[in-house]
Amino acid sequence: MEILKQQKAQRQIATWLLIGVGMIMIQVLIGGITRLTESGLSITEWKPITGTLPPLNEAAWQTEFEKYKVTDQFKYVHQYFSLSEFKFIFFWEWFHRTWARLMGLVFLFGFVYFLATRKFSRGMIKPMIILFILGGVQGFIGWFMVKSGLVPEKYFVGHVELTTHFIAALGLLCYTLWFALSLIIKEEQKLVNPKLQKFLLLILAVLFFQLVYGGFMAGMRAAITAPTWPDINGHMIPAEVFQSSSGIENLVNNPIAVHFIHRGLGYSLVVLIGIWWFTSRSVLTNKLFRHLRNIFLLLVSMQIALGILTVLNATSKNLLVVFGVSHQFVAMLLVTVIVWLLFIVRKKQIG
Repeated sequence: MEILKQQKAQRQIATWLLIGVGMIMIQVLIGGITRLTESGLSITEWKPITGTLPPLNEAAWQTEFEKYKVTDQFKYVHQYFSLSEFKFIFFWEWFHRTWARLMGLVFLFGFVYFLATRKFSRGMIKPMIILFILGGVQGFIGWFMVKSGLVPEKYFVGHVELTTHFIAALGLLCYTLWFALSLIIKEEQKLVNPKLQKFLLLILAVLFFQLVYGGFMAGMRAAITAPTWPDINGHMIPAEVFQSSSGIENLVNNPIAVHFIHRGLGYSLVVLIGIWWFTSRSVLTNKLFRHLRNIFLLLVSMQIALGILTVLNATSKNLLVVFGVSHQFVAMLLVTVIVWLLFIVRKKQIG
């Protein structure tokens, strides 16, 4: 009876954590829309409590608009904005921050409830504390990112800061998902295969750098610098890739080089996942693994197609938002699938 009670509690906690995973994914997508609609600098102050409510009358809206007019983004990019256009970009930044607050409340209330009902085991407390710390750090990084764009001669948030915010969000997502899986995956669903696990770790490393360069692409608007495919402005390896004498400068701050690297890493992922999928074809007994294996290949194929569509439609603001956010969503699905695979594919039997 006690074991059944414990298993039920674990399923409830896992469900709560998986709701958190879903909320984090939605938050990243809202962040993507905020970035692509150039909304990130519309709120120039950080008010964790009072900022929950948007302006409630025309006078309050006008006050916020006047604060935005001080930014260089307004002066040099959106100088012809009307109040109604400002309200549009304000909404996405406000929604992004409000959803973050809602996530915090969902985690806090769930934590208090499960603690009060004594459904946490002793080993769960530390991971829960780490979750809250990661969430708090993510909020700080978000505000630091916004501050990076509220300085003279900056029209948008810094691409390095944006990428840090994005990768930190994915780190929080992965940690939450791994914790949830530890509560619901049964031992018989795991697979001991050192070679496949090692291959997955290689794919994870390439995927990490691909996600970093995806953040750079978004932050630098690098897609619009070469809205062509399969070439990059008529060349497979454009001369602009090597325009700076500094290697670091090219790797981080050169839009064409960032674009070239992002495409190359994407092609590499397709090849690596394709080889991994073919190599793992002999694993027939593990049903969960078979499903995840096929989904993995499907998602990377979709991701390449969406990446191409995003680039080809980079000059269309509306289509860029649609394809760009879809591209980001499938990237997160890829992350969740590889985390799931790494959880069940082990180097050796544990316990």
